[in-house]
Amino acid sequence: MPIRIAAIEVGHWHSLFDAAYLKTLAKMPDVQLVGVQDPDPAMVAQRAAQLGGPSVFTDYREMLSKTQPDFVVALGRHSAMAGIAHFLLDEGYPFLMEKPMGVNAREVRGIADKAAAKKAFAAVPLFQRYHPFVSHARRMLAEGAFGPVSHFHFRSNRASSARYVSWGSPWMLDPAVAGGGCLRNIGLHGIDLFLHLAGEDAQVAGAQLSSRAFGKGVEDYAAVLLRTPGGVLGTIEVGNTFPAQGADGEWKFSGRDALLVQQGGSVRCTTAAGEQEVAEPQAEPLAVVAVRDVLARWQSGQPPATGPEDCYRAMRVVDQAYEIARQG
Repeated sequence: MPIRIAAIEVGHWHSLFDAAYLKTLAKMPDVQLVGVQDPDPAMVAQRAAQLGGPSVFTDYREMLSKTQPDFVVALGRHSAMAGIAHFLLDEGYPFLMEKPMGVNAREVRGIADKAAAKKAFAAVPLFQRYHPFVSHARRMLAEGAFGPVSHFHFRSNRASSARYVSWGSPWMLDPAVAGGGCLRNIGLHGIDLFLHLAGEDAQVAGAQLSSRAFGKGVEDYAAVLLRTPGGVLGTIEVGNTFPAQGADGEWKFSGRDALLVQQGGSVRCTTAAGEQEVAEPQAEPLAVVAVRDVLARWQSGQPPATGPEDCYRAMRVVDQAYEIARQG
């Protein structure tokens, strides 16, 4: 029997664009989309028409009651996410919820605590962790190949935030609904990678935000400096100011003895012996890999690779960065 999946607040752009979770699920032969929901009736009808015509709803509680899905994919406005997550946990539904799970770390802390207490399956697809750069870096760390680790640099400058409007999510430009701009959305991925590779939490040493490029209520560029208790430094640089489709970005993880760089999908390692490519560009989109892994783990009774606790650790840093930027 196929896995019966229902999706909440499909007006979120990741339903059909960018990560395109629902497009991925609709193509999987062992999955059936039994219902899609969004408070905007025109939006949910439009999304359903592009996903093979699943049943449409404007109330997710009604959808879940009528369809009784095996699994739930929760997208939605950031300001609505915490309430949705608590409902799913209280009702016992296993689910995948897009980050950031709320508009601040306090909201995510409540979700993480409840998920842990209930031993619930609650996945947050922090899908950049599936990149070969990350697995290679962790292997090198285990072997001591970096020597003393020095720093991590994450740069991701995406196309204009107008893409959210064209993708059906204009609320991303409203700070009260989105909880922030590129730092809350894109920067959270970079912060999560830094915490994951450094192996410890971090404090914000400095932060700057700018909305100068587009003059919207949310930042379109952010730069954050991090430091772990062990002295590893991190630089997170994110934006929505790339002047075309696509992005400009790279990741670097560096120590005394080695430098690992990801740019354009390829991964290169430099040591005293020279430079070599250690991984080719990912064959599949990372979001597709993440969705398959989430469902496989749920079916086999394993916990998700990343969940609310991981999201909280990164969100705590994001909140701290916003506060320091406001003060500075």
